[in-house]
Amino acid sequence: MSGIIDDFARNWPLYCSIPLIAALIGYTTKLVAIRMMFQPVEFVGIKPFLGWQGVVPKRAARMAGIACDTMTQQLIKPGDVLNRLDPERIAKEIEKPLLAGVEEIVRVVAAEYQPGLWESLPTRVQRMVITRVQAEAPRMVASIMDGVKQDVDSVFDLKDMVVTSLVKDKRLLNRIFQEAGDKEFKFIARSGIVFGGLIGVIQMGAWILFKAPLIMPLFGLFTGWFTDWLALKMIFRPQQPKRYLGLFEWQGLFLKRRAEVSEAYGALIAKEIITPHNVIEAVLRGPASDKVLALVQRQVDAELAKHTSLARPLVVMAVGSKRYQAMKLRISELIMARLPETMTYVEDYAEDAMDIRNLLVTKMKQLSPAEFEGLLRPAFQQDEWILIATGALLGFAVGEAQVLLLEHFAA
Repeated sequence: MSGIIDDFARNWPLYCSIPLIAALIGYTTKLVAIRMMFQPVEFVGIKPFLGWQGVVPKRAARMAGIACDTMTQQLIKPGDVLNRLDPERIAKEIEKPLLAGVEEIVRVVAAEYQPGLWESLPTRVQRMVITRVQAEAPRMVASIMDGVKQDVDSVFDLKDMVVTSLVKDKRLLNRIFQEAGDKEFKFIARSGIVFGGLIGVIQMGAWILFKAPLIMPLFGLFTGWFTDWLALKMIFRPQQPKRYLGLFEWQGLFLKRRAEVSEAYGALIAKEIITPHNVIEAVLRGPASDKVLALVQRQVDAELAKHTSLARPLVVMAVGSKRYQAMKLRISELIMARLPETMTYVEDYAEDAMDIRNLLVTKMKQLSPAEFEGLLRPAFQQDEWILIATGALLGFAVGEAQVLLLEHFAA
C-alpha cells in the first residue's frame, strides 16, 4: 500500500490527468457524433465506402418521409390548410392583378382564334367585351377555389409538398432536427464531460493499482460507448417523470421540453415549409395540378355556356368544333399559367388565415409522449450504432495514447 501511495505522490499530476482526459474523450466523442449526424450535407470522399455523408442528409428521403408522416398524419391535414381560406376574400385580394390577367387572356385568345374579327372591332367594343369578362372573373376564381376546397385531398398532395421541399433542401431537413433538438444536442456534449470524468476517476484508480496497458484503451472505449448510449437514453427516457433512489426526479429531456419544442417546431414549419407560397405552388404546379386544370376547364365551360347559350351554334360554326374545344383548353391553360403569379397577392392574407404555426403548436401539445418522441427520435435511430461505435473507437484510440504517455512520463 505504501508503494502505491509513494507512486501516486510522485506522479499525481500525471494520474490526475486521467479523469480530465476521460472527460475530454466523453465531450469530444459527443461533438464528433453530433456532427456526423448532420455533416457533411453531401458525400465527401471516394464512393461508395471511403468517405462520409451526414446520417440525416444521407437518408434525406426516408428522414423527410418520417418527419412528414408525423406532420401529416398526426398534426395537420390538407383540409386544415385550405379550408381556412375564404374564396370570396381571395377573389377580392387578387382583384387588381386578376383584371389585368383577364384582359391579356381575352386579347390572346381572340387574336389566336378570330384574329380578323377581333382586330376589326372598334376599340370601344373590344373594351366592352374585356370589361364584361373582367366582371365575371372574381366570381369564377371564387368558384374554382370552392371546387379545390371541396375536393382538397385530390388536388392538394401535402405529403408530396413537404417531402419534396425537404429532399430538395437537405440543410432545411437538418434544421428541423437541429432546432427541435437544440438543447438535447448540447446536453449530449456536456454530459460527456460529467460521465467521462466520473469513469475517469475509476480508470485512474484501476491504473494506479494494476498498471495494465489494456486498462486505458478499454476504459476509453467504454467511456466513448457508454456516455453516448446513456446520453441518448436520458433524452428520451423515461417518458413520464420518475424519481430515482428517492433523491432526484428525471424525465426524458426532449419530452420535458415539449412546450418549448412545439413553439420552435411550429414556427419553423410555418415559416419554411407549409407557407402560402409553397401551398399555392403545390396546388397549381404539383402532381395533382392536372385535376386543378380540370376544375378550371369545367368552370370555363360553364361560363362559356352561360354567355353563349343562344349564340353557341354560331360560335362553333364560326371557329369550328375542334377549334372551339381547343379555344376552351387554351383559355384554361392561360388561366393556370397566370394563377401562380396572381396568387402571390393573397399570401399575406393566407398566412393569417391558415395560421399554421398556432395550429401545429396546438396539435403538438395534444400528442402522446410516444408520438411526440417521433419528432426527433428518427434522427438518432437511423445508423445510431455507427455514431456510438465511432465514439467507442475514438475513446479506444485516445486510451492507447494515454498508455504511451503514462509509460513515458511516469517516474
